[in-house]
Amino acid sequence: MATKLMAAGFERNGPAATALSDPIADTPMVVTLDQLRPYEHDPRVKRNPAYEDIKASIRERGLDAPPAITRRPGDPHYIIRNGGNTRLAILRELWSDTRDERFFRISCQFRPWPDRGEIVALTGHLAENELRGGLTFIERALGVEKAREFYEQEAGTTLSQSELARRLAADGYPVQQSHISRMHDAVRYLLPAIPTVLYAGLGRHQVERLAVMRKAGERTWERYAKGHDLSLDFDGFFQDVLSQFDTQADEFSSQRAQDELVGQMSELLGVDYDVLSLDLTESETRHRALVSDPSPPPAPPTLPEPATETRPALDAPTPTAVPTPATTAPASSTAPAPPPTASPQTDAVEEDSAAQKRIQSHVVSPVPTTERLQSIQRMVADQLGDPLPPDFAANVLQSIPVQAGGLYPISDIWHIEPGLDSPDRLRIHIAQFAREIAAESALAEHVEDRADGIGFACSEVAADPPEARRAVLALLSALSGQSRANSQVIAHLPGLLYGHGDPSKRLSDTALVKLFRLLRLARRLLELEAGTTASGP
Repeated sequence: MATKLMAAGFERNGPAATALSDPIADTPMVVTLDQLRPYEHDPRVKRNPAYEDIKASIRERGLDAPPAITRRPGDPHYIIRNGGNTRLAILRELWSDTRDERFFRISCQFRPWPDRGEIVALTGHLAENELRGGLTFIERALGVEKAREFYEQEAGTTLSQSELARRLAADGYPVQQSHISRMHDAVRYLLPAIPTVLYAGLGRHQVERLAVMRKAGERTWERYAKGHDLSLDFDGFFQDVLSQFDTQADEFSSQRAQDELVGQMSELLGVDYDVLSLDLTESETRHRALVSDPSPPPAPPTLPEPATETRPALDAPTPTAVPTPATTAPASSTAPAPPPTASPQTDAVEEDSAAQKRIQSHVVSPVPTTERLQSIQRMVADQLGDPLPPDFAANVLQSIPVQAGGLYPISDIWHIEPGLDSPDRLRIHIAQFAREIAAESALAEHVEDRADGIGFACSEVAADPPEARRAVLALLSALSGQSRANSQVIAHLPGLLYGHGDPSKRLSDTALVKLFRLLRLARRLLELEAGTTASGP
């Protein structure tokens, strides 16, 4: 029997495994610092401001929770999965200083590398950094740009800002589309010129100020550079000027940068300084009018509490003589009993029920969210200096809520803020909405601003566009008062609004919301110019 068991048929012929494969489920394990590497795409570039406090805590107590680690297929080293690069750097310092084994051998939670591993790791680090210590604006911007790169590799196509915002939110790191636009400008135009200032913590509002200044300067450059043989474009010129101010963040002044920009532009283009300064300032003001956040409506006055004393009935007869004390009955014996009323608890239940019904009537499909996601949203809003995400339930009970993005995002079709309730401002917004509606059909350049009428007019299209595009331009022409388009509108309006069974030929939902808002603002504009207040602001 022993001879048979030792026969050649029982010999191992397959290759010997050189190493065990990684677990396929979450598994606790102990790894050494030699086996662990930081995540190389960590968005945090600067040292964590709480570094010394974290180090003191780890020296005294160790790690409060095992860090999550993972490993790319085929890689020899593990990496930090969600945040934790700061703690890893601290452990290396403590091991170097003390040679204490508890800083060298670390209890970790291994998680398998997922199919979308790079995206999951990056968004996880972005979210953890927001929760554990705010990133600077430029660090956040670089992280979002890296995420865009991973998403585009995954999709095999270029992503719009709205699609990027949607994917980031789906992966647990919500960022507004308007913020993504500012982040892109910061990485593309500002970082090459003022890296020191940005990494020192230049905030979102100052970045936005510089982005608006650059855009206004570009428009002014294009207007006055015609006919000049220039050796550089505006982007290179802007970065050359701005790089002179790459000092400490607390010494940076956007106004000084603008003065220098206008001064050098004046010398280069041969245009008076004051002319360029006025033109650039007007362009900035116009852009801010389009992208500024609406001011909240004034709070209604608080009504006084109702009086508690009982008033006499209006039809009660007036006594002709004062009764004697002997004939006067006590007031309590003659006063009528109050009518029965519903209890406060019953009223509250009925009001809550009605409110819930109204809220549910505005829900097309429920939005999946978690307490963690809401916490990240609040942290991001707080770091960027923005208001907290809107309370949908409260808005439903107060107004006509709807959302549509753009240069001037719409959150309420009907309400008009006091700062917007003037003819000039209304025309600016009406023209912008018309241009954004036309842009969906690649016709934005055919919408022209006007200082009269409802704020815009449409120009002719040289080539004969497809029917759907022609219908959009005809509708906008009719709204602007150009009667030549009325016959086309009658023919194409039904298909444009609800598609006649073909959704691709109708206005998108976003464009439809903007059309409703355009109509509301146009009605208010005509009311103001006619001196009436039929619908009010």
